Amino acid sequence: MGQKVKLQVYIVLFFSVVFWGFSFVWSKQALEYYRPISVIFFRLVLSVVFLFLFGYLFGQLQRIDRRDWKKLILVAFWEPFAYFIGENYGLVHVSSTTAAVIIATIPLFSPLAAYYFHGERISRTNFFGILLSIFGVFLVVLKPNFGFKADLWGLIFLLWAVFAAVMYSVYVLDLSRRYNVYTIITYQNTFGALMFLPVFLVMDFRSFLSMGFVWQAWLPILLLSIFATSLAFMFFTYGIKHLGITKANIVANLIPIFTAFFSFLVLGERFTWFNIIGILLVVVGVVLSQLGSHEPVVNEW
Repeated sequence: MGQKVKLQVYIVLFFSVVFWGFSFVWSKQALEYYRPISVIFFRLVLSVVFLFLFGYLFGQLQRIDRRDWKKLILVAFWEPFAYFIGENYGLVHVSSTTAAVIIATIPLFSPLAAYYFHGERISRTNFFGILLSIFGVFLVVLKPNFGFKADLWGLIFLLWAVFAAVMYSVYVLDLSRRYNVYTIITYQNTFGALMFLPVFLVMDFRSFLSMGFVWQAWLPILLLSIFATSLAFMFFTYGIKHLGITKANIVANLIPIFTAFFSFLVLGERFTWFNIIGILLVVVGVVLSQLGSHEPVVNEW
């Protein structure tokens, strides 16, 4: 991989992390008015409309081979379906920053999955970087009394989201070598919306009708659909395509940093000196985790 392409990959991954970092704040805002399934369903529907419109205008959608439809459906089951259930129900029980730090544990498990399914190797330096950044992440969310407060059900849902994200990374890698990221994300979100439709009708439809249209909820849902559900997934899949599962997922460690920053600006959360130290450790850990790892050979966008 050339230096120019490598820089482009990391810039794209950076924006995916920024969008996902803000997504926890947007989700928290929307969940003040609508139930989790409603937020997820309309987030996906708006994303699908945006993606198909973009695809029609710029001709980005590729034809899917008949043999790959099952793989696409499986990818959609893990993310967005399984992942969003875990994330959104987790956010009902915990703060946006706490949710982000749980999600940031994905890099702890993705190397194991990458090794088992794809034979990706990880060096001692990479592994040390992972541990250092994870330790830094927990420092970011410590309270002034050094306590870590989280609801048990919130943790269970968020750990399920972590598992779903790891499985998504495993199964999307093969598809990313044959299709551009735009095609994958468009059909992934389409199948995800179809999966959520019966769940929405059974669980949330009456509640949604009783709440009615609330602009304070629809604005963050719209932002979620375009930036977090469409663009961020495209950028992240592009990162997996060029860097592999382990290195792309490790960059996700930066998500709670941005979430904490945006939560400070929008939701009024505050930080202590050890939170700042945690931020620095995360950055150093991410840098170490990227040194000297194997890079897969793949096609372009």
